[in-house]
Amino acid sequence: MTGVYTLDEINAVLPEVDVVEEIAKGFVAFSLGDVEVPPVGELLFPENSGELHIKYGAIRGDDLCVIKVATGFYDNPKLGMPPFGGCMIAVSQKTGRIEAVLLEEGELTNHRTAAAGAVAARTLAPSDPKVIGIVGSGEQARLQADYLRRVTGCRDLTIWARKHDSVGAAAADMTAMGYEVTVSATLAELCDKSRLIVTTTPAEQPLLQADMIRPGTHITAMGSDTPEKTEIAPAILAMADVVVADSLVQCDLRGEIYQARRAGIPLQGKAIELGNVIAGRSIGRQSDDQVTIADLTGVAVQDIAIAKAVLGRL
Repeated sequence: MTGVYTLDEINAVLPEVDVVEEIAKGFVAFSLGDVEVPPVGELLFPENSGELHIKYGAIRGDDLCVIKVATGFYDNPKLGMPPFGGCMIAVSQKTGRIEAVLLEEGELTNHRTAAAGAVAARTLAPSDPKVIGIVGSGEQARLQADYLRRVTGCRDLTIWARKHDSVGAAAADMTAMGYEVTVSATLAELCDKSRLIVTTTPAEQPLLQADMIRPGTHITAMGSDTPEKTEIAPAILAMADVVVADSLVQCDLRGEIYQARRAGIPLQGKAIELGNVIAGRSIGRQSDDQVTIADLTGVAVQDIAIAKAVLGRL
């Protein structure tokens, strides 16, 4: 019989999974060409501030492939509902049988996204970032702070968000994680303090501008996972010493690299894949003075990695 697992069952075993390591291994397999990832399926519902993504893929020679449906409806909290939803379906590569359905309600998607941010920071951030800057105050902002504790000893954090009324609650949650947290009055202030910055918003106009960025800064851009979204100005990619994509093919169609290309900024030969940097096949940060960027649009191999790891414990 097909196993159907609830969110409570998934959450019970998730702490047993080293999500950061599973996602890192997935990125390496992807960049080595061992993973087939078709283009993202997407439906947008702008009248309801909503979006639906279908991401799916298979590691060649593996036993399972994974199909993930994820939704984000950002006005849902006004209705007393969570903004994220979704499920993951594990299918046998040998028989086509649906082996399991993970009713994860967006939780595994959120954790694999946060883990990717931790992988990017571990791979590209300066050795001593002094202060972590988080842009945004939603669930992903909190999870990014949580997962960054696993890869850096930095415990000074500053936060800024467009929704000023939500910053206090996010700051309190991050303080409970063990951070010394301040709220930046402006993005320029956040960028001036921070050498590790993570952007976690669904912005459709750039928030970070080139004149805000200081030498030695690493930026992980998480929010731009559709062609309409952008969080950092294309000029930042132009000035960066290293630009890293989770998937070069996917980032050519969405995300910050896509926006830079639209703006006429040539990145051919400059942008490299995160999996290749992890594996030592491409060169990432070489000094603490360099500016580095990770453009993470979310790749199906992340869903495969976390789904298989969780199913192994279920």
